[in-house]
Amino acid sequence: MSQYFDVGEQTLWNPSNGPGRLFVDMAKALEPVAGLPSGIGVGRWGPGDPDCHGIDLAAFTTFTDALARRYRESNHLIMRSLMEGFIATAIVLVERGGARVPALSEQPKTSTEDVQIGPTGPAAQADPDRLAELAAEHSAAMAW
Repeated sequence: MSQYFDVGEQTLWNPSNGPGRLFVDMAKALEPVAGLPSGIGVGRWGPGDPDCHGIDLAAFTTFTDALARRYRESNHLIMRSLMEGFIATAIVLVERGGARVPALSEQPKTSTEDVQIGPTGPAAQADPDRLAELAAEHSAAMAW
């Protein structure tokens, strides 16, 4: 069995059950972090099909952008590490849907949330290219 992540009739991703269900569960877990709904909902076959996930592209793009922005503004290595795999995968879905994530090309602000202070002071912010590099790797590995 596999999962389907669709925008209308277009399938953006068709992973096996494990990664597909984990992605949906992680989206739910990250909604409070983003402060927004994920935009992942019921797929084209209706609420009786647990393997088909419809994506509201506008909502999902806004959600992904909020997470990418939070990631890029954070200097907390653990926070970023916990988020980055999901965000990289979400970026691929946004781009396959024909949208883009503005936070990837904007200058990040400095966040006062989840600040990491080490022995030499504040830790460094995220590498600006890290999410784009991970998204490219994920895209190459993600079945349509």
